[in-house]
Amino acid sequence: MKAIGIKLAAITLALMLVASVAVSQSAAGPGGGEEFEHHLLGMMTDYLDLTDAQQAQVKQIMAAEKPTMMPLVQQLHQSQQQLRQIEESGTFDEAKVRTLASEQSQTMTELIVEKAKIHSQIFNILTPDQKAKAAKFMARHEAHFQHHMQNQAPPQQ
Repeated sequence: MKAIGIKLAAITLALMLVASVAVSQSAAGPGGGEEFEHHLLGMMTDYLDLTDAQQAQVKQIMAAEKPTMMPLVQQLHQSQQQLRQIEESGTFDEAKVRTLASEQSQTMTELIVEKAKIHSQIFNILTPDQKAKAAKFMARHEAHFQHHMQNQAPPQQ
């Protein structure tokens, strides 16, 4: 049961990251991704008290991974648009929905792998104190997610 909860938390976090990037890209137009990255770096800097050197390393990591992440984000966005079109068309095509769901599953797998890779690279540049603070932050968010999921569960009979 705990493994399922952790997987759900990882998927949810990945979805939030993807949604944030996609929203920032579409809402801000060109350069929107950079605004999101700047915001994310600012949050990390404030919470973990990153040094200038660490901030530069995080920027480098994110820049290096962006060419891998963005096509995946775009694929997910296109798939979502196709699903919305099917839903709004008035004729439900289960085969097409299943195909799109399968494609989204594969894309999400790749996004989760990339997210884990980025987190690992960033974690490796942190000091032991920063790592402890980051782990505490992640544990708090996982507990919050678990609490939320328990409150959303249907009543037990």
